[in-house]
Amino acid sequence: MKLLKKYSIFLVVIVLLGLTFVWDGEVGKEAVSTVKFSLKEMLIILPPIFILLGLLDVWVPRDTMVRFMGEGSGLVGALLAFFLGSAAAGPLYVVFPVAAAFLKKDVKFVNILILIGAWSATKIPMVLFEYGALGPQFTLVRLLINIPIVLLIAYVLNRALGQNEIERIYSLAKNS
Repeated sequence: MKLLKKYSIFLVVIVLLGLTFVWDGEVGKEAVSTVKFSLKEMLIILPPIFILLGLLDVWVPRDTMVRFMGEGSGLVGALLAFFLGSAAAGPLYVVFPVAAAFLKKDVKFVNILILIGAWSATKIPMVLFEYGALGPQFTLVRLLINIPIVLLIAYVLNRALGQNEIERIYSLAKNS
């Protein structure tokens, strides 16, 4: 029973894929093809990320992370989080294991939120593509809107969660 509960989402997806085949075979084939493509992409991207996170865990002492991105880091920590998020490569789902590693290293929660926001909205490769495809004016306007919004969302979310919930999140990350 515990095993069923653990894999319930996976089982629901399998059932839904089966129902899609029954409803429309072509749509079912396309759905399976999309799932296979996504799984292949994840299997290519995630192992190197986990290796890098393991190296981060071993090579970068907790004290260093706390000094540069922890509670007392101030503007330096926020800027570093923003830079790391913007300079990152890979799809958005990669940031979550990175965030979990940062939680274990006691990085300030708002800096983790800034990292996630920057990763999703200001990645340098995306900005360069945007600049070439949509022009400098569009890119500049979007960045001038996105950067303050990323910071605002991070600070509002940090306040809205409250200290007890944030401590619970750190506890869950350290116990996983």
